[in-house]
Amino acid sequence: MIQSMTGYGKAGAMLENGKLTIEIRSVNGKNADISIKSPLLPKDREMEVRKRLADALQRGSIDMFITWEPNAAGNAKQINRELALDYYRQIRWLAVETGAESAQGSDASAILLSTVLRMPDVVDVARKDVVTEENWPAVSDAIDEAIRNIVDYRSREGAALYKDVTGRIRTILALYDEVEGFEQERISAVRGKLLKAAEDLGVKLDPERFEQEMIFYLEKLDINEEKVRLRQHCKYFMDTIDGEPYPGRKLGFIIQEMGREINTTGSKANHAGIQKCVVRMKDELEKIREQSMNIL
Repeated sequence: MIQSMTGYGKAGAMLENGKLTIEIRSVNGKNADISIKSPLLPKDREMEVRKRLADALQRGSIDMFITWEPNAAGNAKQINRELALDYYRQIRWLAVETGAESAQGSDASAILLSTVLRMPDVVDVARKDVVTEENWPAVSDAIDEAIRNIVDYRSREGAALYKDVTGRIRTILALYDEVEGFEQERISAVRGKLLKAAEDLGVKLDPERFEQEMIFYLEKLDINEEKVRLRQHCKYFMDTIDGEPYPGRKLGFIIQEMGREINTTGSKANHAGIQKCVVRMKDELEKIREQSMNIL
């Protein structure tokens, strides 16, 4: 079954310092455009992860997000002593210079210390590597699970795409059956137009010559070749979508060929009923084209 290029997958890994969450999102694209939007993944693992994403997802604009929620062990705080002392000395000097220290009395040191601890970057969450060699197997399993989940999502979307485009192919074939129903009426209409034109001009026609000219004229308007080719293209479309795991690009080429045959049928129509069928076929084909751009 075909897959869509639109998908979403999520998985998590419980590590010693907190929870790591993996999210993968994809939309349609001509190639595999992979972006890992997180500094948490070690650089030496990035190429490996990119390859796994490319192998599993093949094509599309693919974004991976990695977020970390620290627990108590991972949320340990520490004081930047050098920065704190620097702030303390500067604030105390300023207090002495302005006389604020004597005004505060015995509480001055406590107030000063409280102020220092609120200064930027004095108290930080301890910086540790989230993904390590020890916990990499758990992280790797979470990445694989997220990939499986996005593939499942794409498969469900693909089933909906399959139902839509194959239904429209059947509609195009049914419309061409309607075109065939107008064939005899079209020939009679063309014959009637030519006879009326000759009558209006006062031209006397030789019956045998007229029939020869009619045959020549109708050969130019014959759509049997277009009918055969369009039906063959529709069959090729169905064979491709049923038989190939990633048919998106090839379906685009087949749709182009189908469009040529439908356009040629319209240019040869010379009949209002056939023209209406051609317009409806073009509408169905355009919707197939739009949907096929999202087929992997």
